[in-house]
Amino acid sequence: MKLRTTMTRANGVRSLTTAALLILCPIFALHAYADDLAQQIRAYKEKLAIYTMARAAYEQEAAPYWATINEKRKRRIARQHGGERPSASDYVLNQPPLYTGPPKPIDPEKPHADAEYVPVVADFLEQARKHFEFVPDRPISDEAYAQAYAKAALAAGLTSEQCVKIYAFESGGAGGYAVQAGLEYDRPGARAITTALGYNQLLTTNSIELLAEAGDTIVATLRDKAQSADDVRRERLLEKVAILKKMIAFSRSVPDRWAAHSRLAATDKGLGVHALILDVDIGPLLQVHKLLTSVIYAKRKGYDAPLTAAELEMMNLTGDGNGFDMVSMPDDLRKKVPTSNFFQRGGYERNPVAIRNNTVAKLLAATDAKMEEEAQLSGAKSLRLAFQRTE
Repeated sequence: MKLRTTMTRANGVRSLTTAALLILCPIFALHAYADDLAQQIRAYKEKLAIYTMARAAYEQEAAPYWATINEKRKRRIARQHGGERPSASDYVLNQPPLYTGPPKPIDPEKPHADAEYVPVVADFLEQARKHFEFVPDRPISDEAYAQAYAKAALAAGLTSEQCVKIYAFESGGAGGYAVQAGLEYDRPGARAITTALGYNQLLTTNSIELLAEAGDTIVATLRDKAQSADDVRRERLLEKVAILKKMIAFSRSVPDRWAAHSRLAATDKGLGVHALILDVDIGPLLQVHKLLTSVIYAKRKGYDAPLTAAELEMMNLTGDGNGFDMVSMPDDLRKKVPTSNFFQRGGYERNPVAIRNNTVAKLLAATDAKMEEEAQLSGAKSLRLAFQRTE
């Protein structure tokens, strides 16, 4: 009996000791985590100080360079408005300084800062229905959309070569009519990186701007279609005309400037307008007009030579003014002028293609080479076939 009592007491002591350890373990772990976090924070602050010094040194070179880029751009624009052609002296001819210091360290207290959410097709559709009672007529297949696009493009005077190569460059040569930047491939964890949508990767701001500037032309085209359609089809097209007019009025509610259109595009209504890209009747017209405005701009400036796909893409990518500046530049100047002259600083520093191909000649050549490569993929071949059937 005494032995049993002694053993019971011993077991009780062990049980109490085990319980105490179980209670203390999380406390020890918490202290260990706190110590480790404190070390990480100290290391982070040291790295941040080094990074801050490196960026400051870089900024002393970069800020004056980009200030000169902006000054010369304004001078070129003024000369162009006066009918003059820019000369070599109107460009910065040395390459921009590149940051080669350490990367910005990750704050251990905020290791997984959430990236800003980028709206996707489901958002565009929801806002279009909510604010404009609009549900796009989506094509029965990518081929049906491609056919509608080819018909609109040829009617506008664009060529299959221009359209197929720009599609290949913008959407990777295999994307469907609803392809969005960042979601070109079905990969786990893929996220949209911009609102760029469709064959020509139009942003929400592009959709607003196109309606503001070319909305009446698109309305007229839909009305012409309605006149030759059967009763059901005519009624649907006229419904779209009425909805489109509301969207045009919204798009024209601000001054015709990119910054103002960008603010509208960021609203729920602006997202709803972007759903037009998905409509088989309106989407092709919007995307064709985006390219057509560049062709018209070049002709208005007296440039009558046919634009190559790469040249048209430069106008599509950097804006008509900057793009035309590159397109109309003599070959010898193209080999000298850095691409930095045609970008805002932030856009240039995020653009490895422009940095790597750092003159106008190199950038045009690299763009054309990429177009040729991507034009061999299935989507580009399908689009080319649609043009052949339409021509």
